[in-house]
Amino acid sequence: MPVKIQVYGKIAVFTRGCWACDDDVLLAMLEALVDPRAQTEAQEQEHALYAAGRLGGLIATPLGWEVAPHPDAEIRLEDFQPSRKPAPRSGSARSAGGLLGLLRRRR
Repeated sequence: MPVKIQVYGKIAVFTRGCWACDDDVLLAMLEALVDPRAQTEAQEQEHALYAAGRLGGLIATPLGWEVAPHPDAEIRLEDFQPSRKPAPRSGSARSAGGLLGLLRRRR
């Protein structure tokens, strides 16, 4: 069953793993997100909801047009950079480490 979405005032239809739309720019954006594995009605609905959410659009429901929720981020900064904990300070506040510690003026 085809699923309709509306993005930027243009309507697009997703069916059998392909998008159809009159606007070439929107069609290109949707084709970049296409999931060819979406073959069942539930998979088509899920993919259309994802695409509409990514582009800030609406999805057609039996009750009318509804705002598609923005999906969670697929990649997070924490996936590449582990969270850092501050290094514990060793010694007293008066101790100066490193080579430049020799040049510090002592009180």
